[in-house]
Amino acid sequence: MLADFDEMQKKFLFDSAQRYIWWKTPEEALAYPQRILAQVMNIGVLEDMGKLLDFFPPEPLIEILNSAEAGQFNERSWCFWHNKFSLETPPMPRRKFS
Repeated sequence: MLADFDEMQKKFLFDSAQRYIWWKTPEEALAYPQRILAQVMNIGVLEDMGKLLDFFPPEPLIEILNSAEAGQFNERSWCFWHNKFSLETPPMPRRKFS
């Protein structure tokens, strides 16, 4: 999976994994780069969100929004990123019980 990223993106993912996926080692977190990006999108500080936008094109970030799981984004971040990409803001993902 990391083979799809350039060196600058890999460094950002590694640094962000340490900061935003604190319950795993960076190496474990790097197995799920989309989860790292989602965490930055949800709880990232302004500086890290700026880097995210500098290092990654909109398409994979939009895909993260489109495939978000329940609880992955708070309401503020959900609305922010949809507005950032000029997307209609759908209801937030919800858990479904059978």
